[in-house]
Amino acid sequence: MQVIQTPEDKLESLGLILPEVRPSVGNYVSCVRVGNLLFTAGQGVDQYHGKLGENLTLEDGYAASRQSMLNLLAVVQHELGSLNKVKRIVKLLGFVNCTENFTDQPKVINGASDLLVNIFGEKGKHARSAVGMAQLPGGTAIEIEMIVEIEEEKGD
Repeated sequence: MQVIQTPEDKLESLGLILPEVRPSVGNYVSCVRVGNLLFTAGQGVDQYHGKLGENLTLEDGYAASRQSMLNLLAVVQHELGSLNKVKRIVKLLGFVNCTENFTDQPKVINGASDLLVNIFGEKGKHARSAVGMAQLPGGTAIEIEMIVEIEEEKGD
């Protein structure tokens, strides 16, 4: 009999721990639920600041993107009680703080995308945009927002 791992089990097997939900820094909430969709606010990172192509490497950007996704997953888990309620990752929008000559934004956002597929398998495959920005709030290297389809509650 095959034991099915929950997303939380998968995170643990990867040696990853979800951080505490980061507080909002303005007049907004970290996520909004509309029907069976969850829209997250953008999540930056506290660990990586600066510009890709200037003082941060592609590897730094990949790691920052991965950390941003852990921040997002913490929001989703906090909202739903369990990542097991995720039916599908629908879309990511990734912003990369970079120089105007930096063109590897998709490789940076792969840090988040790869993590989602590692955790959720086929349910983690998603549509995505990865764009370069002249600056991001607080000088963070990355900011990502996500749309998640969630399992319908019994009785919905």
